[in-house]
Amino acid sequence: MRFRHSFFYRTLRFKLLFGFLLLVIPIVSFMIYNNLYAINVVRNQVAQSNKNLISLYMGQIDRNLEDVEKYLFNIAAMETGLLVLEQPREQNPDSYSFEKIQLRNQLRNELPNYKSMDMFFIYSPENDDLMSVFGIVPDYATRTVMEQNIVDNIKLAKKPLQKDWFVQHMAGSDYLAYVIQYGDIYIGAMGNVDQLMVPLHLIDLGENGRAFLTDDRMKPIIDTPLDGDISIEPSSSGNEGYQLTGSNDQFIAVGERSSRGRFGLVALIPDSVVLQKLPFLRSIVSLISFGAIIILPIILLLLRKLVLVPVNRIIMAMRRIEDGNLDMRITKPSSTFEFEVMNESFNRMIKQIQELKVNVLEEQLNYKKAQLKHLQLQINPHFFLNSLNIVYNLAQVKDYHLIQEMTHCLVQYFRFMFRSNLSFVSLSDELAHTMNYLRIQEMRFPGDLTFAFHTDESLGKVPIPPLVIQSFVENTIKHAVNTDTQVHIAVTAQAHNEDTLYVRIEDTGEGFPPQVLALLQRDMELSNEEGDHIGIQNVKQRLGLLYHDAARMALSGSSGLGAVVELWLPMQPEETGGRRG
Repeated sequence: MRFRHSFFYRTLRFKLLFGFLLLVIPIVSFMIYNNLYAINVVRNQVAQSNKNLISLYMGQIDRNLEDVEKYLFNIAAMETGLLVLEQPREQNPDSYSFEKIQLRNQLRNELPNYKSMDMFFIYSPENDDLMSVFGIVPDYATRTVMEQNIVDNIKLAKKPLQKDWFVQHMAGSDYLAYVIQYGDIYIGAMGNVDQLMVPLHLIDLGENGRAFLTDDRMKPIIDTPLDGDISIEPSSSGNEGYQLTGSNDQFIAVGERSSRGRFGLVALIPDSVVLQKLPFLRSIVSLISFGAIIILPIILLLLRKLVLVPVNRIIMAMRRIEDGNLDMRITKPSSTFEFEVMNESFNRMIKQIQELKVNVLEEQLNYKKAQLKHLQLQINPHFFLNSLNIVYNLAQVKDYHLIQEMTHCLVQYFRFMFRSNLSFVSLSDELAHTMNYLRIQEMRFPGDLTFAFHTDESLGKVPIPPLVIQSFVENTIKHAVNTDTQVHIAVTAQAHNEDTLYVRIEDTGEGFPPQVLALLQRDMELSNEEGDHIGIQNVKQRLGLLYHDAARMALSGSSGLGAVVELWLPMQPEETGGRRG
């Protein structure tokens, strides 16, 4: 897996794609950043402009409320009639009524001077008496509900009362209320929120934009269809800038808290209205971004057709040639001139390589045949002089019967040797030749040599290289048989498995010297000027030429324990060795 990842990073496809992205991504990123920066600048400017208006109007509201507060405190400080209202009415009913009328007239006369207020009121808990004056007198039912709410809130509030303006909902409307306590008398003022917001409706906040009062938790006081979409954090109002809000449509929210009470003023400007002045820049950025997304697969398709497919075709052809298929040719035409030239040159090169490989293989085959024949012919002179010497000795003793048998054995032996230019002979022929050879040697060393063969007759037709078994038997005769002790040679041939022939040649001689055995097991050269061990070296080379790595040979047996040679030969020779001529 790690190799595949490393290979992918080195491909032409990856490098082309990476180069394209390396060029496009910075440009698109810069355009997107520039667009976002411009949007942020416009939002800041619009937010700051509207925040200044909101702050200006909130300051005006606070000043008006502060004037109302001062007026109420002046009444509490200067009007002695409040002391009469504080006493039970039963003590002096006429004085109580007179002072109440005086205070009502004064409040009625002053109320028009305070445009933000809709009513003033004075409440005497001792007499449970509420005196109120209205700028615009509501209907009787509304007035009754409002007065009852005022009395209930004062009774529930208990001491100390709130010392700032607060929002109060009554009779289906929201009011800003302020109440002060003078002794046991409560004096207050209330102004309708809708009247306070009228000037803000003149500000162009765009379609769906609006301004409204909020409570101390920055929740809209006036019911608005935006209530379910917006969420204004308390920290976002004031002087901290603006806040983007809205789940469906986004709005820029700017606000200002009142310095006189627990309420605030918030304006919502639709973000779409703010950004409508940036359509060109946004369109360009969007066009470039979408264009890059659309152009990327088109470029990849063109690169694939013009570059990657021809390159991949050449790579696939090279891989098939690497696997040994020299008949591979690139036949599909290329759409570009350069790749067409490359394909033609590639085909010519492969044709030349194929012809060159055929010539090299033929030369190698001829060389192997010559080398194999040379190795087989090296074996013949070993036996030639010994055979003549045996006949000579038999002639001296005039043993004509043995001379005849010896002559017959020699005829069979040399007849087989004249066929030794074959690459393979049957196992039965090789064993018969080896047995004939041992019979000749038995006549040479009467009483000093015995032999036995243990073979499976069903394996008689299995092809093996000629003189393989006879070479190891001859090596035993040369190094182990003498006139001092008797030597027994045993040859075993059987099936190791369905595909392998097992041959074992062992003797009871002195075995291999330890240093010689160690060198033989390491496949080191042992032949010297006298030709010692040339038979073993010849067999190894022939097996390598005929079977390559499919054949295996093992040598064992140290001094005094006899020598053992084991061969594992494929029952079906390879193609190069299967030719018998």
